[in-house]
Amino acid sequence: MEISYLKEFVVLAQTGNFLEAADILYSSQSTLSKHIKRIEKELGVPLFDRTTRKVAISKYGQLLLPYARQIVELQDEYTAALQSSLETKQDILTLGSIPALAQYNITDVLVNFKKTRPQSTINVMQAGSEEMKELLRQKKCELAFIRDTDEVDEDLVKIPFAVDTMVAMLPTNHPLAKMKTIPLQMLADENFLLTAKQTMLYRLSISACEQSGFTPKIAYTDHNLENLAELVIKGMGVALLMKQLALHVSRPEIAIVDISPSVTTQISLCYLNSVHLSEAARHFLLCAGSQRANNGLLSEP
Repeated sequence: MEISYLKEFVVLAQTGNFLEAADILYSSQSTLSKHIKRIEKELGVPLFDRTTRKVAISKYGQLLLPYARQIVELQDEYTAALQSSLETKQDILTLGSIPALAQYNITDVLVNFKKTRPQSTINVMQAGSEEMKELLRQKKCELAFIRDTDEVDEDLVKIPFAVDTMVAMLPTNHPLAKMKTIPLQMLADENFLLTAKQTMLYRLSISACEQSGFTPKIAYTDHNLENLAELVIKGMGVALLMKQLALHVSRPEIAIVDISPSVTTQISLCYLNSVHLSEAARHFLLCAGSQRANNGLLSEP
């Protein structure tokens, strides 16, 4: 029996929903369904009751579940131990990060780490914050820089690394461009240029507008911040971005103005509280601690 199939069984048992389980596993519903059916065929019993709208685990599934969890946990422990052994020998650190390394001085940490540990190789994976959390949980990276919210993630250790506030980007000829702070309500009639829909910044922007009493008129969304800046200059609309991201793509034709009420986010360096960090990862935490002081945060985790 494939251990990976047992892991899929455990996730489906926890969610009770094929779509949700497939998303967590980065798989498709059809693939997940095939794998579950293979386990059922091998065991000769149904593991789930599919007659209800929400998939319910059967009595045979309930019997299998604790054993499947033990098998999956043992495999994870072995994989982690093996990876730790390989990293000790090869000294490779796999790091995850949101796609804003330069803007939040993460590149400075990488440089310091390499200078003080020249034998090391750093592999960086970039993704959005929610996806990065799942990559951590799947042990595909050991540490990760994540844009943090108030959401509680009890399985993660979160070390504050940097903070940032939301701003409005307007063309310099805009009537509000010279204001020090713009009440967001004053932009209610504007067309908005936002980051892509699946990003945390998009959700924060929508939430900020709604809390100010209006639903934003969205004219354009894009992953590429340079495109947003170009469209601001051309008068297509105003953009909402975190200040460090806005400064990174700013041009003389753009005014960057604080908004009220203020929207603040925190960049945290995260890792699973259940794992034993490699020597390379522990050294990286020390390097990050020095940069945290430069970012205006305490150097102690």
